[in-house]
Amino acid sequence: MTDEQEPLSSGPGAESSAPPGEPRAPDVAAAVSATEPEPYPFWGYSDLLLFAGLTVPCMVLGWALVKAGFALFGFHSGRPVVELLPAQLLGYAFLFAVLRAILRMQYDRPFWSSLAWTRSRVPFLWTVIGGLATAVAVAFVAYLIQIPTVSNPMTDIMMRDSLSLVLMAVFGILVAPLSEELAFRGFLQPLVVRSLGPVAGVLVAAVPFGLLHYREYGNSWRHAVLIALAGVAFGWMRQATGSTRASTIMHASYNGLIFFVVLAQGRGVPHT
Repeated sequence: MTDEQEPLSSGPGAESSAPPGEPRAPDVAAAVSATEPEPYPFWGYSDLLLFAGLTVPCMVLGWALVKAGFALFGFHSGRPVVELLPAQLLGYAFLFAVLRAILRMQYDRPFWSSLAWTRSRVPFLWTVIGGLATAVAVAFVAYLIQIPTVSNPMTDIMMRDSLSLVLMAVFGILVAPLSEELAFRGFLQPLVVRSLGPVAGVLVAAVPFGLLHYREYGNSWRHAVLIALAGVAFGWMRQATGSTRASTIMHASYNGLIFFVVLAQGRGVPHT
């Protein structure tokens, strides 16, 4: 090796071999990786299985804590809704604490933006109208398939007295849509859409949403089908807008119209 020659260096710490005064060749791989969008959703089916597997334990824990608290303070209520709603609220809180831990600890991502809790391109009023129209459409389908009027846990609790109905309405308009949309349209649907495409993803995510309400409505498959159809509408809103907030508003207005009709009709609820 002569004095004019310099050894070639290699490895991550090596300098560029370009002559002085000339620009270094760009790192193509680094440039491409920097411009590639992050895949969404970034979670996987193992996370979904963990979340689903902890649903029942979280709900049981919420129920046990409410029962223990009532027993500790000697509180007794003749209204099942007074125990049911706090227990369900605590169960939701534990469940979404688990989901937040998954997103934060496994992927170092925030909770709300990860689940697409963002502003929608569709104006608020049109989102509300979409929920009201969905309720009317589902009611029409219920008429076509001659949905039976049967005793079930949901109506039995709601119709016990006017206070129970009001409490159920508040919970059903404010808490249930938020929780269910975050779980089904925020967490589940994007994962299925990534695997099967938008149409199949929306449809598949609506199935467990309908089954969730199967026992609530006296094991009536017709009720489960109707709620799954509503879930398709909510899923379409989520997919079209990219916003779980939009599907939640739509869901809340859907429930709101149903509770308004029930309250307006009275349904024989004793005024106590």
